[in-house]
Amino acid sequence: MTNKQYFFIILILGSLATVSPFSIDMYLPGFPRIASDLATTIDRVQLSLTSYLIGICLGQILYGPLLDRFGRKKPLYFGLGLYVIASLGCALTSSVDALIAMRFFQAMGGCVGLVASQALVSDLFAPQKRAEVFSLITLVIAVSPMIAPTIGGYVTSAIAWQWIFVILAGIVGLMMLAIYFFLPTGRAADPSVSLKPKAVMNGFGIVLGQPQFLLYTLAGGLATAAPFAYIAGSSDVFMNIYKVSEQQYGWIFAFLAFAMIGSTQLNHILLRKFTSEQIIKVTLICQSAIGLIMIVGVYNNMFSLLGLIGIMFIFLCGQGLTGPNSSALSLAPFNKHTGSASALMGSWRMGAGAIISALVSLFHNQTAVPMVGMMAFCSIAGMVIMFTGNVVVRHQSRRHQVEDEISVLL
Repeated sequence: MTNKQYFFIILILGSLATVSPFSIDMYLPGFPRIASDLATTIDRVQLSLTSYLIGICLGQILYGPLLDRFGRKKPLYFGLGLYVIASLGCALTSSVDALIAMRFFQAMGGCVGLVASQALVSDLFAPQKRAEVFSLITLVIAVSPMIAPTIGGYVTSAIAWQWIFVILAGIVGLMMLAIYFFLPTGRAADPSVSLKPKAVMNGFGIVLGQPQFLLYTLAGGLATAAPFAYIAGSSDVFMNIYKVSEQQYGWIFAFLAFAMIGSTQLNHILLRKFTSEQIIKVTLICQSAIGLIMIVGVYNNMFSLLGLIGIMFIFLCGQGLTGPNSSALSLAPFNKHTGSASALMGSWRMGAGAIISALVSLFHNQTAVPMVGMMAFCSIAGMVIMFTGNVVVRHQSRRHQVEDEISVLL
């Protein structure tokens, strides 16, 4: 693989993984205008975000078996085609209920990029290279929150919010062309993979029965849900508590997003000297400690605006280390069921993120404690699961080894 081919593959895979995050971030500035034009309230418009998250969770589970059965590209074309049609439906809608429905189908189509990109990494790259590739893909994804709200705000104010969805449809249409001309096929279709419900559930059962997958998917999914707590609570914390303007909030959002971009590059360097297991363990320990400091500091009103931004920046740097390494470790054990494994991993991550963001709203108390508290909880829970799981796995491994030795002696 030449450097040029490597660059295009990473760019395409990163773009596929960014479809859903970009679709979430880009239309957020248009909420007030959408509510006004559709004669509804902002909380009703927010349901279109909820329906999108539900669509992502369900869609990823469906695409896993399809990617294993039909290969990578056919499900990609189907899903992205559905995304384009649903995006145009969002642009043409005249009611908030129709928008909510179209956003669900938009998510059901676009989430194929999340699953396929992860499966293709396992198809196209050697195991020792995958964590590095996931870091580069995460770098592409991390750019989304820096530019998507800005683009969406400009489009909404300069033209109309409907054009956000037209632009999204056009971008995905170009991606489909790039996939056709530049993206390798990946693993071929496997006719032996059945799409009958019982067989699909059996396939998921095989994946869930792999201890390494279960351990790093659970721990990594919770740890990588921390940014959802930040996204859910940051506008209220910075704009209502610290009284920053909308423009200042945009710069703060972009600056904190840069934390994940920088750490993905750091991960690329660390992988030359350390394993993914070593990196993720140290990262979760550090994030947990920083999370506790954030809770104590916020509860006791110890942080100025710059102080809170600074410690959150340090905390979010861990996301660029945890995400890629947990993904690589989760998918490492699989050959045949990579698509199903990618689907389960992605669905759990998005589901965990949705739950965490809902809890931030549930515990809202006019302070930053719910936001930083849930951020800390994500890291601490991920750390506890990982270390506890490692102890259990090692114990089971030793027990099986002893049983094997006994059976040989008998």
